[in-house]
Amino acid sequence: MQAIDYDYIGTITGNLFGVPIHIYKNNTLIFYHSTVKLVKDPISIYQSDILKISEHISYFLTPQFSYYGVLNSNDYKIVIGPTSQVSDSITTLQELASQLNVDSADVDDFIIAMREIIHIPLESLMQIMCFFNYILNNEKCYLQDIFINGSLQTQLMKSINSLNADRIFSKELFEQDQNLHNTYDLEQNVMNLIRKGDYMSLSELIKDSSALKVGTMSDNQLRQLKDTFIVTSTLVSRAAIHGGMSPDDAFTLSSSYIQNCESSNDYYEIINLRHLMIMDFAKHVNQLHEGSHTSQLVSDVSNYINHHISEAITVEAMSKEFFMSRSYLSKRFKAESNITLTDFILSKKIEEAKYLLHYTNKSLTAISVYLGFSSPGHFSRVFRKYAFISPNEYRKKYIN
Repeated sequence: MQAIDYDYIGTITGNLFGVPIHIYKNNTLIFYHSTVKLVKDPISIYQSDILKISEHISYFLTPQFSYYGVLNSNDYKIVIGPTSQVSDSITTLQELASQLNVDSADVDDFIIAMREIIHIPLESLMQIMCFFNYILNNEKCYLQDIFINGSLQTQLMKSINSLNADRIFSKELFEQDQNLHNTYDLEQNVMNLIRKGDYMSLSELIKDSSALKVGTMSDNQLRQLKDTFIVTSTLVSRAAIHGGMSPDDAFTLSSSYIQNCESSNDYYEIINLRHLMIMDFAKHVNQLHEGSHTSQLVSDVSNYINHHISEAITVEAMSKEFFMSRSYLSKRFKAESNITLTDFILSKKIEEAKYLLHYTNKSLTAISVYLGFSSPGHFSRVFRKYAFISPNEYRKKYIN
């Protein structure tokens, strides 16, 4: 097997991302590359702690909320950083220069160089590390594996549930401006899955993304993360309301999460709290749609339909998915839900059609194709059967 050229990897990576890169072998620095000239290397303050990191992929967060991505592969350790999402203040960089014993004559040059390092959000930096982890360790890793801690999620959920249920979320916050440079398509996908209560698809969607990205709103790293959390809370609560959650319940739940976020100064905990909040809203909507005492089969069938909503779903295909005969699946589902499987499939499709008719300007043909109907006429007949109104009449009702 051809030897890995770590110097080449380091040079290309450093040039591509504009962030310093260090490569160690057996904890000894063997390579350093930076597109900016730093009179002192900031990593020296934290090097001993970074070298103790043994996981294949991890990160180190400094007290100033800059960070380093860390990758271990056999005897080698690749460290990319420091970087951050926003520029450090002059005061923060002056303090860093003091810690590094930078000569007073060189402090200004040091500050200028530090500010020339390219800003990379922590989630994006870790996606870079995931890529290198796959190349060097032949191991697939997702952001969820790095940031989301199961026991911490449980602890946070207990904290949320213990908050005062009578708190009412501020209308001013609910109506705050949303024009914060969200990645629109991803945002719409997340909101739609919350509206449907499809938490399984949502978990798949956000396991390797930050779910909702917002523009820079603060020059303070922790404040930026909290502001992002508040925007996310506002968006997901609105989606849950569209999915049938009462405004009072949605605002109260959102308020509880925001209160927890504001009381925390732990970057890692806030990231976990944001993930928990997004999933929690989706699960609340799911319970409203399916009922809190739904059987496991009904829940599994519902999630299967959500995953295949744009296909021509058949009972035959579902029976293979659940390793049951067609007749047994149909009989058992009817017994546990008091509705035939065919009716349940079509009613779910019509609920999706209602949303598309109400909130989009897609044509009936486009909607019928998307939902897997054989023709617009077939779609219209089924829609009228379950909604007691034609698709056009339904759309006009909400337009008016």
